[in-house]
Amino acid sequence: MVYPVYVFGSPVLRKKAQEIEEGEEGLAEMIENLFETMYASDGVGLAGPQVGISKRIFVIDASPMEEDDETLKDFKKVFINPVIINQTGDKWPFNEGCLSIPNIREDVERPSDIEIEYYDENFNYYHEKLDGIKARIIQHEYDHLEGVMFVDRISPLKKKLLKGKLASISKGKVDVEYKIKFPG
Repeated sequence: MVYPVYVFGSPVLRKKAQEIEEGEEGLAEMIENLFETMYASDGVGLAGPQVGISKRIFVIDASPMEEDDETLKDFKKVFINPVIINQTGDKWPFNEGCLSIPNIREDVERPSDIEIEYYDENFNYYHEKLDGIKARIIQHEYDHLEGVMFVDRISPLKKKLLKGKLASISKGKVDVEYKIKFPG
């Protein structure tokens, strides 16, 4: 099932998401629906809060970005209850977009390396160090679990310049090719 994507201004996007219990009912279906929604929306990542599910889960399939980094070809994962333990390395800018903030892209600076702990869809535990675009995508999706959006990480001046566009999105004045849910 393809979920509608909640857009900027939706309260669920500003809440810290709740942990998922091992064996939680409906988890496999939720994961399947997250991937289906991400693909239908042409995304490379999607977090629970973006579809109105305030749970600590996100999915990633970075294969569409394989041209930028060939190691992304098979980078498809489920992250349950992730914790970023460490962010290191030089901050570098990358032009980010977000399904919850349609038609807006901005350069966001993030550290190049992360260390993360998480569980997969079978509740197998992982502790990994990742870098580059992999780390970037994870940091972006992880922010959604913390109630943070990429526009919170741009300069105050750039955010001020986007104020009108963001207000329009929250009022439903946006044209996209995927199902969306507006605030209220």
